[in-house]
Formats: sequence, C-alpha cells, structure tokens
Amino acid sequence: SSTPHSSNVIPRSTAGESRAIMKRYIIGNWKMQLSEPESKTLASEVVRLWSAQGAAAKDTVVVICPSHDAIDAVGEIVKGSTVAMGAQDTFWEDKGAFTGEISPKILRELGCDYCIVGHSERRQHLGETDAMVNKKVVALLRHGINPIICVGETKEERESGRRDAVVIGQVRAALEGVRPVGTQRIIVAYEPRWVIGSGQAVAPEDAASTHLLIRETLSESLPIDIVDQQCAVIYGGSVDSKNLKRFLSVDVIHGALIG
Repeated sequence: SSTPHSSNVIPRSTAGESRAIMKRYIIGNWKMQLSEPESKTLASEVVRLWSAQGAAAKDTVVVICPSHDAIDAVGEIVKGSTVAMGAQDTFWEDKGAFTGEISPKILRELGCDYCIVGHSERRQHLGETDAMVNKKVVALLRHGINPIICVGETKEERESGRRDAVVIGQVRAALEGVRPVGTQRIIVAYEPRWVIGSGQAVAPEDAASTHLLIRETLSESLPIDIVDQQCAVIYGGSVDSKNLKRFLSVDVIHGALIG
C-alpha cells in the first residue's frame, strides 16, 4: 500500500494505468449542488491542483462526477489532464423512450470513463433496486465505462445485525453475469446509508471489516487475478478533509467517494 496522502492533496487519474499496480481512487460526487459555471470553476481548480501535486501520488486516480447538465462543459476543462471524468448515474439502454435518463452510449461520447450506480440517495428516493444496478453495470462495461457500485446498509439493517448479509447481497446482485474485459475496472464503494450526509463517518476499522467482506464476495464472483488487479473497494459516507487521511491509511481501503 502507498503512504497516505495529506488531506489537502488531490489524488490522480487513469492515464497509463498498469494492470499490475493496485490503484487508489478519490472520487468527487458533486450531486445536485453546483450550477454549470460553478462546476466549471471547481473543475478548473481541481485540474490546477492536481497538475501541480499529482506527481507525488502516481498510484492514485482522481475522478470528478458533475451533474449531467455540466458533463460536457466540465469535460472540456479536464480534457488532456490527468483528472478523469465520471457521471452520477446512467440508464441501461442505449436509446429509447426513457424520459429524463441518460444512456451509457452518450456518457462515453461525452468522455466519461467512470459512472456511479446504486448510490444510496437513488436507492432511497428513486427506488433503485439491485436488479436495476446490475443492468446498469452491464451496460457501462459494454461501453467501456468503469462502474462505481455503491453498497451499504440502513441504520435499521445494521442494528438488527443484517449489515453483512445486505452488503453481500448487493455486491452479488450487482456482479451477476459481469466480467470486466481488458483493463476495465470495477470499483465498489461501501457507504453505510445511515451516515450519508450526517457528518459522522464510521470508524476506519469498522469500514475495513466490511471492505474485507466485500473483497471476499468479489472473489466469489470473479477470478482472483481480476479482483487483485482490476477491482478496488473504497469508502463513502461523510468523508471530509478531516478524516480522509485516516481512511487512506488503512491498507484494505483503496480510496474514497466524497460527496
């Protein structure tokens, strides 16, 4: 494992990834927080900082995921840099009568290399199911986009002792019939749903135990060489500049999804 980065360093992107090197991922989910001008300003700052600091963290990929309306504008800013583009969601069909959705084909055309699926807010507010997440993962890989699969338990599930069963079930469902090809990556983000937006993250040691469980589950669904070289398990859930370094210091935590 690489040494942890200080909390004011923005880690780095996908250019020239080697299958033999375990990458660390720092992914910014901008949610529905920024206008297009604000997104462009923040993207420019991320590119500036990472251009200056990225050489110190060559094992790290930085991904920014703006809202859909800003993907094109932000893509122009990050083009040619070592910052990768991501999206916050997708649909599982390339085209059709799916009002309000965006297809993985369009995301690929817009330059997205990554896409979040199954985020707890979509599961909670929009009724996203494990089956829907699986279809999105399959569609993303078909278009060469690396999925960032969010899994995690509710407070009720945790308190009733069902955390492990819930997380295992979500991972297995998301990966059903899935096999990355070439240098495609699969990133699983453990985000306990009960801490999202609370400002109170779980202890890194607590997260680490679930990360080990997720890795074991990945190993049941995929060949071990793919798990070792093309999969990563990261943490999400009230991550900020104060606690990021603590999470990155844990070997089994390969990065963070930061809202």
